[in-house]
Amino acid sequence: MALNSILRIFTPQNKLFYELFDSISDNLAKMGALLQVFVTEPDFDERNAVIAQIKKVEEDNDTLTHTLFTELSKNFITPFDREDIHDLGGALDDIADFIYGSAKKINFHRVNPNDIGIQKMAPLIEQCVTHVRLAVRELRTIKNGAKIREHLIQINDLENNADDVFDMSIEYLFDTVDDTKYLIKMREIYKAMENATDSCEEVSRVIESILIKYA
Repeated sequence: MALNSILRIFTPQNKLFYELFDSISDNLAKMGALLQVFVTEPDFDERNAVIAQIKKVEEDNDTLTHTLFTELSKNFITPFDREDIHDLGGALDDIADFIYGSAKKINFHRVNPNDIGIQKMAPLIEQCVTHVRLAVRELRTIKNGAKIREHLIQINDLENNADDVFDMSIEYLFDTVDDTKYLIKMREIYKAMENATDSCEEVSRVIESILIKYA
């Protein structure tokens, strides 16, 4: 019997959704930590090895997200609105895509990650996904909305900081760099990293919607 079928038999459906969200958010925290390792690694080949680890976690998350959506299509009883479950799963998946994409772009363009914009953005992403993980885990006890909102506030503050870093990094590039190709490459990288924090904010928005309905 397939593992998913066994899970459906022995796991209450509400618990199954929470466990899937927990696993997905745990993986995002791993990816955030790996991205921080990646941007502090000076060797190109060693960075490629870290990218392989990030890719593996991203692929695991793709599988979990697919399972989440499959279960959503099969079950009428869900812990909260089906649309919110779908939106939350999609936003979490976007975070994983942008973290992986950021690392790929850095090595694809052969950019030295020892760049002030990259070095400032990566810790913000890591902190964002840490608060995403904590907020998602608190959904099991959704009545404690105040604790969840503490994490949502942190996510929003970090996303605002990332926006500022993005703007300042682009301004600095245009003031100091004449190489148009390099400008384009760096903007792609900064944008991918900013998109990761934007997706964290989208997760925050969906969770806030859930809190309004149920907390």
